[in-house]
Formats: sequence, C-alpha cells, structure tokens
Amino acid sequence: MPFPKEVKVGVLGATGTVGQRFILLLSTHPFFIIHALGASSRSAGQPYAKAVKWKQSRPIPAVVRDMIVQECKPEAFGGCAIVFSGLDAEVAGDIELAFRAAELAVFSNAKNHRRDPVVPLIVPLVNPNHLSIIPYQRSLQQPAISRGFIVTNANCSTTGLVVPLAALERKFGPLDRVTVSTLQAISGAGYPGIPSLDIMDNVVPYIGGEEEKMEWETSKILGGLTQDGKAFDLHAESPIRVSATCIRVPVIEGHTESVSVSFARRPPPTVEQVREALLEYTSEAQEFQCPSAPAQSIYVHDELDRPQPRLDRDFQNGAGVNVGRIRECNVLDVKFVVLVNNVNLGAATSSIINAELAVVKGVVQV
Repeated sequence: MPFPKEVKVGVLGATGTVGQRFILLLSTHPFFIIHALGASSRSAGQPYAKAVKWKQSRPIPAVVRDMIVQECKPEAFGGCAIVFSGLDAEVAGDIELAFRAAELAVFSNAKNHRRDPVVPLIVPLVNPNHLSIIPYQRSLQQPAISRGFIVTNANCSTTGLVVPLAALERKFGPLDRVTVSTLQAISGAGYPGIPSLDIMDNVVPYIGGEEEKMEWETSKILGGLTQDGKAFDLHAESPIRVSATCIRVPVIEGHTESVSVSFARRPPPTVEQVREALLEYTSEAQEFQCPSAPAQSIYVHDELDRPQPRLDRDFQNGAGVNVGRIRECNVLDVKFVVLVNNVNLGAATSSIINAELAVVKGVVQV
C-alpha cells in the first residue's frame, strides 16, 4: 500500500535526549505530523520551549515550540494513531501498556517490553518481518483490542551489531560465535549522563546491563517466528553464542564496535566474500522506500582508519551502519569494525522506520 498523506503522532518523554531527537526527525517528516507531546507532571501544562532543556545542535522546531506539554496519559493523545516512546525505563512499562490498551500503536525505545514473548524487537534494517506477530499480540489483550500494539527497537549497541551479522547470515548461513567489544559514546547514558570527572581523560570499562542486552537481544532479532506465528524462535535451530564487552569512552555520539565472527559452515567465506556480502545487503526499509531509511544499509569503508565517530556518524543522517577494517581473524574467522549513530539508528530513527514499515504493511491502521 502507498504511504498516506498524513498520520498524526505523539512523542512520550518529549523533553529527554531521545525525545528531543524524535522531535527533530519528525518535524521534517513527509507524513508523520507531531500532534501531541508528553512528559512528566513537572513539565505538563507548559509550552514545550519552556519545559525542555534543549540539547540538540539545531534550534527547537517551530512546530513544537509553543505546543503545550501533556502528561503521559492516553486521553491527552486523542487523534494520534502512533506514539513514539522515549521514556526512561523507570516509568515506560506501565505507561506504554496503557497506550496500547487505548488502541494506540506504540513504538518504544525503552527496554521494558523487549523480552515480552509477543512483542517484536525490531531493527528496521534486519527483521521487520517480526511485525507479523502483532495480530496475535492483540488477541491476547483483555479486553480485546483491534488497533493498539507495542513494538520495541533494540539496544543502541545491539542495533549496530546485528545489521552486518544479518548480512553475513543471509549470504553464508548461520553464525555460531560472535565476540564484540564496544566503545560507546556518552550520549548513550542520556542527559546529564556521566559526571565529567568520571569520563574526561578516562574510559569506563563497565556499562550496567549493556553486555547482557547485546548477548540476549541478538538471538531474538536474528531468529525468526515459530511455525504458528505465535512466538519467536530465538535462533534456536542454530544457536548463536555472543560474548560482549561494553566500554564507555569520551565521545559524544557514535558507538564503535570491534567484532569477530565464526561461521557454522566450513570452510568460511573469504575476506573479499564478506566485503561483497556487506556491500550488497539490502533491507525491506529500502525496498519499500521508507523516507527515513538509508540509501545503503551498510556502507563499507576501504580506508584503514575508518569508520570514525566524528567523521562518519552523521553519514546518511545516521540511519545506516558503517563497517571497515574487514580482515581475517586468527581466533575465529573474520573480524571488522562497526560504527552506529547511537541516537539516530540506535534509537529514534529505528523507531520511526519501524513505524513507516508498519504503515506501509498495513499493521498501523490509518
């Protein structure tokens, strides 16, 4: 089906770091129209420009500057077909459930429902086919619903990892082992984030919960659905073992990841075959011409010193993944470096492309 002319949307957690990025991206969107903004009771009732501590590199969009911030209650979002949630995990869970029960389509950046057995965990450049579980998700709700649902996007570092992994599995069959060490930007911790005395002239070799997210989420994303379409198979037929080490570094935006992989099939592909598989990889988001999708899901750098966060994080509006330094691994099979923009594809952009896909597939009823 074609994209509609207009879909009214709301943003939950609109004053936070991810909420601000949602607003920047949606303010110029060709058919998503910002209709309502939600935040805490402290911000509710104020014009957005007064309620927010704006920390983006562009000014507050005029379309929201004078919009009155609402509490995050479904009745304040009348007229919206979709809400994008940039809520903090401490409050997101029950609020998102309430919006689903009120027949709104919820696209969430929060972690709360990622492990729900009937909630899709979607990286839009990898597994939008998981949207097919939505009718079953709706059927389980009491009272019954016909339009509402929840879709989550992945952890920011997982998002960068699974795109090249999906390309390799599509071309060469299942991976059995993956090791990844991340160098993660401070924006991933939100605002105000990490104290300056902890991160300046320093790296922090621990990010709470991050390694577990990467190790678990990868299997849900790269796996499929069971034959009855009522559950995710979690890559069960060919289990993939992931070992992650996550480190915070003094970079503002852009997560860099050093990845090594092993293929189940022997002999493994050559470095050149891996490079070609990454270059030729395309996603449904590209095929459907989603307006927020990148022209290339994976951009392969041939320079020895790329990708770099400062130079490459905003390429394709931060909507694609950058890969470089593809080479043989003496322990596993192949290793490479990944860069993902953690606040665009790693957060807000993923939710927006997920919503575009849901609209064009008819999952969102507009």
